[in-house]
Amino acid sequence: MATSQSTMDYLLDQLAQGGGACSARKMFGEYCLYYQGRPVGLVCNEQLYLKDTEPGRALMPHLAEGAPFPGARPHLLLCADDWDDHHWLHQIVRATLDALPPPKPKSEAKSKPKPEPEPDSQRKPAPQPKAPKKPAAKLR
Repeated sequence: MATSQSTMDYLLDQLAQGGGACSARKMFGEYCLYYQGRPVGLVCNEQLYLKDTEPGRALMPHLAEGAPFPGARPHLLLCADDWDDHHWLHQIVRATLDALPPPKPKSEAKSKPKPEPEPDSQRKPAPQPKAPKKPAAKLR
Protein backbone atom coordinates (compact mmCIF):
# COMPACT_ATOMS: atom_id res chain seq x y z
CA MET A 1 0.00 0.00 0.00
CA ALA A 2 1.51 3.32 -1.04
CA THR A 3 1.86 6.12 1.48
CA SER A 4 -0.86 8.75 1.20
CA GLN A 5 -0.22 12.46 0.83
CA SER A 6 -2.18 13.14 4.03
CA THR A 7 0.22 10.88 5.96
CA MET A 8 3.19 12.82 4.60
CA ASP A 9 1.51 16.13 5.41
CA TYR A 10 0.98 14.99 9.01
CA LEU A 11 4.58 13.78 9.37
CA LEU A 12 6.04 16.98 7.92
CA ASP A 13 3.75 19.05 10.15
CA GLN A 14 4.90 17.14 13.23
CA LEU A 15 8.55 17.65 12.30
CA ALA A 16 7.96 21.36 11.60
CA GLN A 17 6.45 21.76 15.10
CA GLY A 18 9.65 20.30 16.50
CA GLY A 19 11.63 22.99 14.72
CA GLY A 20 13.01 21.00 11.82
CA ALA A 21 13.58 22.00 8.23
CA CYS A 22 12.14 18.84 6.67
CA SER A 23 10.89 18.07 3.21
CA ALA A 24 9.92 15.00 1.24
CA ARG A 25 10.21 13.88 -2.34
CA LYS A 26 7.93 11.32 -3.90
CA MET A 27 9.80 8.34 -5.30
CA PHE A 28 8.20 5.24 -6.81
CA GLY A 29 4.93 5.82 -4.97
CA GLU A 30 6.66 6.28 -1.62
CA TYR A 31 8.65 9.17 -0.13
CA CYS A 32 12.22 10.04 0.79
CA LEU A 33 12.45 12.22 3.91
CA TYR A 34 15.01 15.04 3.89
CA TYR A 35 16.23 17.01 6.88
CA GLN A 36 18.22 20.15 6.09
CA GLY A 37 18.48 18.97 2.50
CA ARG A 38 19.98 15.57 3.33
CA PRO A 39 18.15 12.23 3.14
CA VAL A 40 17.54 10.72 6.57
CA GLY A 41 14.91 8.10 5.85
CA LEU A 42 12.06 6.74 3.79
CA VAL A 43 8.32 6.72 4.32
CA CYS A 44 6.88 3.50 2.92
CA ASN A 45 3.54 1.83 3.61
CA GLU A 46 2.55 4.58 6.05
CA GLN A 47 5.65 3.94 8.23
CA LEU A 48 8.84 5.95 8.76
CA TYR A 49 12.12 4.13 8.19
CA LEU A 50 15.08 6.15 9.50
CA LYS A 51 18.64 5.32 8.55
CA ASP A 52 20.16 3.07 11.20
CA THR A 53 22.52 5.03 13.46
CA GLU A 54 23.76 4.49 17.02
CA PRO A 55 22.31 7.81 18.31
CA GLY A 56 18.99 6.94 16.71
CA ARG A 57 19.00 3.52 18.35
CA ALA A 58 19.73 5.11 21.73
CA LEU A 59 16.62 7.30 21.45
CA MET A 60 14.25 4.45 20.54
CA PRO A 61 12.12 3.47 23.57
CA HIS A 62 11.35 0.12 21.96
CA LEU A 63 13.72 -0.80 19.18
CA ALA A 64 12.06 -1.90 15.97
CA GLU A 65 13.81 -2.55 12.70
CA GLY A 66 12.52 -3.15 9.24
CA ALA A 67 13.34 -2.86 5.57
CA PRO A 68 11.39 -0.27 3.59
CA PHE A 69 11.45 -2.52 0.52
CA PRO A 70 12.81 -5.98 -0.33
CA GLY A 71 16.59 -6.00 -0.53
CA ALA A 72 17.04 -2.76 1.45
CA ARG A 73 19.34 -2.40 4.43
CA PRO A 74 17.64 -2.55 7.83
CA HIS A 75 16.30 0.79 9.04
CA LEU A 76 14.89 1.99 12.35
CA LEU A 77 11.13 1.59 12.10
CA LEU A 78 8.84 4.27 13.52
CA CYS A 79 5.15 3.44 13.12
CA ALA A 80 2.64 6.27 12.73
CA ASP A 81 1.65 5.87 16.41
CA ASP A 82 5.16 7.05 17.35
CA TRP A 83 4.80 10.33 15.45
CA ASP A 84 2.51 12.06 17.95
CA ASP A 85 5.38 13.32 20.14
CA HIS A 86 6.83 15.92 17.79
CA HIS A 87 9.67 16.84 20.19
CA TRP A 88 10.91 13.23 20.33
CA LEU A 89 10.37 12.79 16.58
CA HIS A 90 12.43 15.89 15.81
CA GLN A 91 15.10 14.75 18.27
CA ILE A 92 15.54 11.32 16.69
CA VAL A 93 15.57 12.70 13.13
CA ARG A 94 18.15 15.32 14.16
CA ALA A 95 20.29 12.68 15.91
CA THR A 96 20.15 10.53 12.78
CA LEU A 97 21.27 13.43 10.60
CA ASP A 98 24.13 14.33 12.93
CA ALA A 99 25.39 10.73 12.90
CA LEU A 100 25.43 10.40 9.12
CA PRO A 101 28.71 10.99 7.31
CA PRO A 102 29.02 14.32 5.53
CA PRO A 103 27.99 14.31 1.90
CA LYS A 104 30.73 13.67 -0.61
CA PRO A 105 31.72 16.78 -2.52
CA LYS A 106 30.38 16.81 -6.03
CA SER A 107 33.09 16.55 -8.62
CA GLU A 108 32.94 19.07 -11.39
CA ALA A 109 32.07 17.49 -14.68
CA LYS A 110 35.00 17.71 -17.02
CA SER A 111 33.69 18.75 -20.35
CA LYS A 112 35.62 17.80 -23.43
CA PRO A 113 36.58 20.74 -25.57
CA LYS A 114 34.53 20.81 -28.72
CA PRO A 115 36.60 20.51 -31.88
CA GLU A 116 36.66 23.70 -33.84
CA PRO A 117 35.01 23.47 -37.23
CA GLU A 118 37.43 23.25 -40.14
CA PRO A 119 37.41 26.00 -42.71
CA ASP A 120 35.65 25.04 -45.96
CA SER A 121 38.96 24.97 -47.82
CA GLN A 122 40.34 22.19 -45.57
CA ARG A 123 37.29 19.97 -45.57
CA LYS A 124 37.50 16.63 -47.28
CA PRO A 125 35.06 16.11 -50.12
CA ALA A 126 32.04 14.01 -49.26
CA PRO A 127 32.34 10.40 -50.48
CA GLN A 128 30.46 9.67 -53.69
CA PRO A 129 27.84 6.91 -53.55
CA LYS A 130 28.96 3.73 -55.28
CA ALA A 131 27.05 2.37 -58.25
CA PRO A 132 25.02 -0.74 -57.39
CA LYS A 133 26.68 -4.01 -58.35
CA LYS A 134 25.17 -6.20 -61.02
CA PRO A 135 23.81 -9.49 -59.73
CA ALA A 136 26.07 -12.45 -60.43
CA ALA A 137 25.06 -14.74 -63.25
CA LYS A 138 23.40 -17.95 -62.17
CA LEU A 139 25.13 -21.19 -63.09
CA ARG A 140 23.05 -24.11 -64.28
